[in-house]
Amino acid sequence: MERLPRCLGDLDRKAHPPRSVREEIRRNLIRKLRAGERLFPGIVGFDDTVIPQIVNALLAHHDIILLGLRGQAKTRLCRMLADLLDPEMPAIAGSPLREHPLAPVLEASRRRIEDAGADLPIEWIPRDARYGEKLATPDVTMADLIGDVDPLKAAHRKLDLSDPDTIHFGIIPRSNRGIFAINELPDLAPRIQVGLLNILEERDVQIRGFPLRFPLDVLMVFTANPEDYTNRGSIITPLKDRIASQILTHYPRRIEDSRAITEGEAWLARDADLPSIEIPAFLRDSIEEIAIQGRASEFVDRTSGVSARLPIAARELLVSQVERRILRAPGSAPVARAIDLAQLVPAVAGKVELVYEGEQEGAAKVARHLIGTACRQVFDRHFPDVIREGGESRMKGDRYKPVLDWFAAGHRVDLADDMDDDAYRRALAQVPGLAALADQFLPCHGPMARAAAMEFCLEGLHQHSLLAKEDVATGTSYSDMLGVMLEGLKS
Repeated sequence: MERLPRCLGDLDRKAHPPRSVREEIRRNLIRKLRAGERLFPGIVGFDDTVIPQIVNALLAHHDIILLGLRGQAKTRLCRMLADLLDPEMPAIAGSPLREHPLAPVLEASRRRIEDAGADLPIEWIPRDARYGEKLATPDVTMADLIGDVDPLKAAHRKLDLSDPDTIHFGIIPRSNRGIFAINELPDLAPRIQVGLLNILEERDVQIRGFPLRFPLDVLMVFTANPEDYTNRGSIITPLKDRIASQILTHYPRRIEDSRAITEGEAWLARDADLPSIEIPAFLRDSIEEIAIQGRASEFVDRTSGVSARLPIAARELLVSQVERRILRAPGSAPVARAIDLAQLVPAVAGKVELVYEGEQEGAAKVARHLIGTACRQVFDRHFPDVIREGGESRMKGDRYKPVLDWFAAGHRVDLADDMDDDAYRRALAQVPGLAALADQFLPCHGPMARAAAMEFCLEGLHQHSLLAKEDVATGTSYSDMLGVMLEGLKS
C-alpha cells in the first residue's frame, strides 16, 4: 500500500491537484459509467427513472433535491453519493474548512504555509468523513448551519470580535470539499432557508455581518416530502430556484422490485440454533401487497404514503411468528402459514397515516382490512375468477363447488396458529376438493407449504364473501357464509 505524504513538501502536485468536489464526482462518475459499474448497489426500482436523473445532475455539477413520499430511499441515495468521492483527499492538518494544501482559502492558513513552508503538516480525509447530514427541524439556527462569532475564542486569543479568526464555522462550511445533505428541507424555518441562498449561488457565507468571500466547495443535496409543502412548511421560492435539479422519487412499480427491497433489508438470517424459516411465495407477495393496497386505500392518507419499511417489518414479524411456534412446539415445521398473517397487525398499524374515515374504523381494524385485501389480490393472481358469470348462479367452471358445498352442509374448519403440523393438515384435508385446487393453481413443495396453500385458498374465498370467517385471539374459523347470515337473522 502506497504511503501517503504527511507534509506539504512531499505532496505530488500532479497526482493531487486542487479540484472542486463537483469535478471530482464527475470524473469518478464518468470512470464508473465507462467501466459499467453499478452506481447505487442495493437501490431497486430506480434504474430507469431516478438514477439516470441523478447521473445527469451530477454530470452537470448541479445541487439536487430529492422529492418523494416517506420510505422511498431518499436519504440512502444521498449517503451513497459519497461513494463517488476519491478514497482520500489531502487537507491542511487542523483546518476547519479542510482546505487543500495547494489552494488555501483562509488568511490564517496562508500564514501557516508561509511560516511552515514544505514542513506544513497535511492530513488525509477518507470519503466517508466528507459526507455531512442534518435533519431540518424548526429549532435549527444559522449558527448550527453556517457559524457564529465565538467570544471565548476572541477572549482567549485576545482578538477583536471583528477579527475573522474569532468565527466558529457551522456544519456546512466544515463540510467544505465534500457533500452536505439536509433532510426534510421544508421543516427548516424560512429565515434559515434564506441563509442558504448565497451558499447555493455565490458560494460564500456571511456570519454576523462579516462577508467571508472564500470559494465554499460543497455539493448540496436536499430531501423533501411533497406533503410537507402544505402541512408543516414550505421551501421558499428563491431557494427552490437555486436548486438546479429537482428529482422525483417513487415507490416500487413492480411487486418483484418491492420483494427484492424487503429481502435485502429485512432481518431474516436469525440464530444458528433455529432452523431457517420458509415463507411460501404467495405469502411473501401478500406482504408486499399490504403496502401496495395501503397506498390506494380510502382509509389511508395517500399524500402521506406507505413506506417500504412496512413490508420489511411485516416480513420480520412473520419470521418471528414461525419461530415462536417452533419454540413452543419443537416438532413444528419451519414453514409460515396463512393464519400467521394475523400477527402482522403491529407492523401495519403504526406505518399508515389514517384519514378521518380510517380513524373512525381504528388502526387495528384498518390493518386487518389491508391484510385481507392483499390476500385477495394475490389469490386473484393465481386462482380462476370466482365472480359469477352474467346473471347465472353457476360460477366459472364450478371449480369451487365441492369446497363450498361441504361448508354449506354445516361443516367448518377451525385453525389456530399454535396447532401442531398433523392437526393443521388434517383440519384442511377434510375439505373435499381443496387440495386439488391448491395443487393446480398454487403448487408448493412440501406437505406444510401445500397445507398453507390450501388455507390461503379458504382465505381467498372468504375475501370474496363466499365463506364466513370468525377470528379469535390465536385462531380462526371458516364456515358457510349463508348459514352465518341466516343464523344472524334468527338471533
